[in-house]
Amino acid sequence: MRKTALLETMTSIIHTTSNLQATLRRITETSEFQRAIAEINRGARVLSISGLVAGSARALALAALQRETGTIPIVFVIVSDPVGSGFVASLPRPGGNITGFINIESSLASKWIELLKEVAPRVSRAGLMFNPETAPYADYYLRPFEAAARSYAVEQVAASVRSTEDIERVVASVGSRPDGGLVVMTDIFTSMQLNLNLIISLAARYKVPTVYPYRYMVTAGGLISYGTDNTDIFRRVPTYVDRILKGANPADLPVQLPTRFELAINLKTAKALGLDVPLHLQQLADEVIE
Repeated sequence: MRKTALLETMTSIIHTTSNLQATLRRITETSEFQRAIAEINRGARVLSISGLVAGSARALALAALQRETGTIPIVFVIVSDPVGSGFVASLPRPGGNITGFINIESSLASKWIELLKEVAPRVSRAGLMFNPETAPYADYYLRPFEAAARSYAVEQVAASVRSTEDIERVVASVGSRPDGGLVVMTDIFTSMQLNLNLIISLAARYKVPTVYPYRYMVTAGGLISYGTDNTDIFRRVPTYVDRILKGANPADLPVQLPTRFELAINLKTAKALGLDVPLHLQQLADEVIE
């Protein structure tokens, strides 16, 4: 489901459950954001920062709203590091006027290594690809990734990237030996269509088994993915808005972690890489592309 459709569903649910008019606004320019701030100051009761803007832009929008108001409740959607960014005091007790839903879960890192070894048992070297500038939360994944790699006797190799040239260098390096594998971390930089297409094409060229964080990346030609169901996260947002409108204090509403995850496998890509995906993985998958 497209994000715009998800947000329209959100506003409909809020209107139905709370008997209030909810407004969907797509902000693409600074002037529009300033006008939205002015409207907020004229009487908004609850704000929701959605996924219509991506990654760092979403965090910047939330930071701007935080500067404007310390009283109007704000519910964010898919902001990766609300504690490190100073939006909340902690995940269980936000402590201010801001709470919401994040899309990162540290246990994913060990699952990515597990899946990599299941689909490509020969892998004994693996890198976790991310851009340190757009993924300041990388340590959240790096520590469990390193621990899981050790438990599977997999050597971790450097895979941080900041440009398309870095992407080419990392994939070529990992693919220079037959025991190399790669995991792409959830990161706005690696999720950009241009960069994602480059990663997928290079992984195919150098025959690098690669695990991705989102289902759509497998639809685009990636080998296998395991990650959060962001559609489910969006659908859960109106419950928090409704609770706040009925009197709940956002300071006492824990920041919510993802609860649903998706596994997708591309058998066509697996065949091109010379890999046989175990039948039990295919049976567990939410989507198998033939």
